[in-house]
Amino acid sequence: MRRREFITILGGSALASPLAVHAQQERPFPVVGSLNSASKEGYAPRIAAVLRGLANAGFDEGRNVRMEFRHANGRYQQLPLLAAEFVRQQVAVIFAGGTGAALAAKSATTVIPIVFSTSSNPVEIGLVSSLSRPGGNLTGTTRLNIEIWPKRLQLLREIVPTATAIALLVNPSNPSISKPMVQDATAEAQKFGIELPVLWASNEQEIDAAFMDISKLGVAALLIPPDAFFNSQVAKLCSTALQQGIAMMAPERAFVDAGGLMSYGGHLDEGFYIAGNYLGLILKGEKPADLPVQQSTRLTFAINLKTAKALGLAIPPLVLSQADEVIE
Repeated sequence: MRRREFITILGGSALASPLAVHAQQERPFPVVGSLNSASKEGYAPRIAAVLRGLANAGFDEGRNVRMEFRHANGRYQQLPLLAAEFVRQQVAVIFAGGTGAALAAKSATTVIPIVFSTSSNPVEIGLVSSLSRPGGNLTGTTRLNIEIWPKRLQLLREIVPTATAIALLVNPSNPSISKPMVQDATAEAQKFGIELPVLWASNEQEIDAAFMDISKLGVAALLIPPDAFFNSQVAKLCSTALQQGIAMMAPERAFVDAGGLMSYGGHLDEGFYIAGNYLGLILKGEKPADLPVQQSTRLTFAINLKTAKALGLAIPPLVLSQADEVIE
C-alpha cells in the first residue's frame, strides 16, 4: 500500500470514531408515555414505584429512557385525547395507570405496547383475553380492591357495631369501575344486613352535597372506593368526615395519614413496581402478549387511633391486631 493511501485511510478512521460517538450520543432515548386520570401530585408515589421497576430492568430516567406524562386531573373524558397524543408522538410504550387510562389507551392503538395497572378485573372489562395469555398489545398488573368489599364492610361493622347503614361515595364519571363496584358492594352489604345508600360526586361541589346528604341520612360510616378523583381530594374528604363525626374507610394509606379512620386495599407499590419492570422488558424487545398479567395480592390495613379517639370509637383488640400500620 502506498504511504499516501495509508495516511488517508488512517486519517479517515480517526475522524470516524468521534463522529460515531457523537451519533451515539445524539441517538434519542426511547420514550415511555405515562397516562393516568389523577393529578401529577397525587400520582407521584405510583410513578416513583414505576421508575424503580424500570431501573430494575436496566432503564434510568434521563440516562437511557425518557418519560412523558399526561394527567387528566380527575377528568376521565380527557383520557382518549391524551392517549391519542402519545399515539401521534409514536412513543415506544404506554404506561396506563388505572382502568380509565387503560381502556383509553387500548382504544387508541393496537400497535404500541401498553402496560396497565388496574384495580379492575382486566379480563372482565376487555383489556386482555386472559391473565396468562393476554394477547394483543396489552399486559400489566391488577390488584385486589373491588373483590375485598366484604372485609371492608366487616371492619367498619366491628368498629361501628351500631351502624345499620353505611354510605358509599361513587364517582359517576368513572363508569368502568363505578357500575360493578356498586353492584358488588350492595350485594355484600345485604349479606351483612346493612343498608348502603349510594351518593355520587365527580367534583368538589358534589362532594359537599354528598356530605350534606350523609348528615340528613344520619349515616355514621362512609366507604370511599378506589378512584383517581377521590385520591386528589384526600384532605377535603378526611377533614369533612372528621368534622361531621363520620367513620371513613378508604382504599389507600394516604387517607389515614390525612385523618381518615381506616384504609384497606391492595398494596400500590408492588403492582406499580411490577408494571415498571414490564415496561423495561418491553423496551428490551419482549412482547406484551408473552408477558402474563400479574395479580398483586398483598393487602395493607391501616388505622388512625387519633381519629378513632376524636370520633369516640374504641378499636377492638382483635381488629387492632390485624392492622399493618397504626397512627397513634
